Amino acid sequence: MADPTAAGAEPPRRHGTREAVLFGGVYGAVLASSMVAALSQYGHTSAKSRGYDAAWVLVTALASALAHGYAHYIAERRPHSRWEAVRAMRDEWPLVAAVLPTAFLLAGARLGWFPAKGIEYTAFVLNTLILFVLGLLTARWSARRWPVAVLIGMGDALLGVLVVVANALIK
Repeated sequence: MADPTAAGAEPPRRHGTREAVLFGGVYGAVLASSMVAALSQYGHTSAKSRGYDAAWVLVTALASALAHGYAHYIAERRPHSRWEAVRAMRDEWPLVAAVLPTAFLLAGARLGWFPAKGIEYTAFVLNTLILFVLGLLTARWSARRWPVAVLIGMGDALLGVLVVVANALIK
């Protein structure tokens, strides 16, 4: 395989940590809410089913992270080092981290820490709050004033809610 640092070859595009955290956080929060909505759609609200839901949310996040990392790897049509694919998939950790609060809520409902019935609403509010905070952070990092940053955070949270609702209606 050709050396990717050879003359004329472009260096690998590294996604910044901030970019990866924001992308993964938004993607993960929307994914978690959509998964909980889809899994709760048929009224399975027992503690046992919430444990099953927690497992499915985690499996889906891992599969999405692997697919997204692999897509980054193959989209950059250039010579790759042997471990570049592994690094590309590893860099998707924020997506998995963003679903952990939802998985924790669902697993907690399975263990009796939280009521199993209605936990999907708590997860939905939690993920909406995550979207708000991520929108607020990006606005502040972009040197927006606090009132504008709060409005941007609210707008981002609303867009996330709309995506989740549309996704739930489609399924």
